Parts: sequence; C-alpha cells; structure tokens
Amino acid sequence: MAEGDAGLVHEEAEAAMEKAMRRLRVELQKVRTGRASTALLDGIQVIYYDTPTPLNQLASLSTPDPRLIVVSPFDKSTLSDVEKAILASDLGLTPSNDGKVVRIPIPSLTEERRKELVKHVHRVAEDHKVGVREARRDALSMLKELESDGSVPADDKRREEKRIQGLTDDFVEKIDQLTSQKEEEIMTV
Repeated sequence: MAEGDAGLVHEEAEAAMEKAMRRLRVELQKVRTGRASTALLDGIQVIYYDTPTPLNQLASLSTPDPRLIVVSPFDKSTLSDVEKAILASDLGLTPSNDGKVVRIPIPSLTEERRKELVKHVHRVAEDHKVGVREARRDALSMLKELESDGSVPADDKRREEKRIQGLTDDFVEKIDQLTSQKEEEIMTV
C-alpha cells in the first residue's frame, strides 16, 4: 500500500509539471519572432453578432510566405471586425483589408526588440519553472503527510523524494531547452 501511495504522489507531481510545460509551449508560441505564424493570432477575439469569438473560428488562417499572414473570413461581412480586432490587440501588427482577405505583414524585428523578446521569454520560462517547483513542493508535503500518518515508511519517503527531485530537474532542463530554442529562433535574422 505504501508504494502505491508514494507512486500516486509521483504521478500527481508529474502531471502538474507536464501541465506547466504545456502552458509554457502555448506561451512561447504567442511570442513573435521574425517569421509569420498563425499562432500569433491565438487569443484574438472578434466581436461577431455581439459575441466575442476566437478569430480561428471565424476565418481560415494561413502563412503563404515567411513575412505574411492571410486571414480569410468565412463570412466576408466580418472583414472590418477582424481587422479592428487585430489592430486592437497588443501585437503591434497592421492588417490591410482588400475586400476579400485580411493581409498582415510581419515586419522585421529590430535588434533592440529581439533582446526585449528574449528577456520576456526568460521571464515566462522562470514563471513556469516556479510552477514546476510548486508541484515538487506540493508532492513533498504530501509525502510528509503520508509518512506522519504511517502510510509510507521513512525509507520509501526518502526514495520518493529523490525521484521527485529527479523529475523536477528533468522538467527544469526541458524548460531551459525550450527557452534556448525560442531565443535562437528570435535572434535569427
């Protein structure tokens, strides 16, 4: 029974750490690089019949070349609403509407802006490392409780603490790898 309880704590910690990794990947996709990506437009809401609707549900998004995103609304009457929503977002992009599609040119990033984005990526990564460490802390406190109520012997607790620390180290290393990949992507001209 003791092994099962400790194993459940390990599984819970791993699930929480994996969740932090998934959130980091989503956050990093939203960070603008010099290349066009439809992921930049994730989170943009367009007012459609008085209802905020995600842009990707109202239109087809494509990147015909590395410096351009094309938004083709399914309903052409929403073109101006789509354009307004993109302008109102904090992406700093300037869409142009030709009556059929909205074209969004992706300007080249300046060296200064690239450095700012790298700093932002590092802050986001650190926030997610904190999430991984919180999962470790929660798991260790659960193990302590299990030991105090006699469900897990002290030896099993120490063994599981080492496993959880190893898991934490693995996830922190994965976060560092993702961060360095994104930094390289941003700094590539």
